[in-house]
Amino acid sequence: MDSTLSAYMVQKDGYDIVAVHFNYAQRTQTKELSCFHAVCDDLGVINRYVLDLDFFSQIGASALTDKNIEVPINGIEEGVPVTYVPFRNGIFLSIAAAIAEKESAEIISIGVVEEDSSGYPDCRESYIKSMQESINLGTKDETKIEIYMPLVHLKKSQIVQYALELNVPLRHTWSCYKNEESACGVCDSCRLRLNGFKLAGVKDPIEYQ
Repeated sequence: MDSTLSAYMVQKDGYDIVAVHFNYAQRTQTKELSCFHAVCDDLGVINRYVLDLDFFSQIGASALTDKNIEVPINGIEEGVPVTYVPFRNGIFLSIAAAIAEKESAEIISIGVVEEDSSGYPDCRESYIKSMQESINLGTKDETKIEIYMPLVHLKKSQIVQYALELNVPLRHTWSCYKNEESACGVCDSCRLRLNGFKLAGVKDPIEYQ
């Protein structure tokens, strides 16, 4: 939902979009890929990259990529959750930077949310800014890339409200960590999403168990 809203925001600002999706052996990989293509179709995006990063399953250490680790459903976790995928956004941004340099892109848009996230360290604004500096140090002198993170200080309810204002097809977005057919409604990501819709005063259009 966050990445989709970010894409609609950059299109509204007049940018052409090069869409990037990562299959990283996550539990809901098939569903997320179908959502990616549905969103791209709605946006009219032709230039799409779908990259397979199966090494994440070898690294493991996350409930999203290691099926031997249960996805928490009680809504209470101290510290960094077990659903955190080690350095995922750093790896994603590094690959996106290579694509951005090739495509002569001006910005990399990422839907990180700091205040209303699950406590992931790679969603912090300070971290993303440091990645922007590193990317520009490690690319050609003429390459100048801004990492655009328009949602970083928003709450989920604000994200829902803004998405509705821009007519974002929220039915094509997926947040559940566990399921691909019907969202579980009890994992941390589902809880955050459902609470956002509740506070925004609208019904979530996706199906739940």
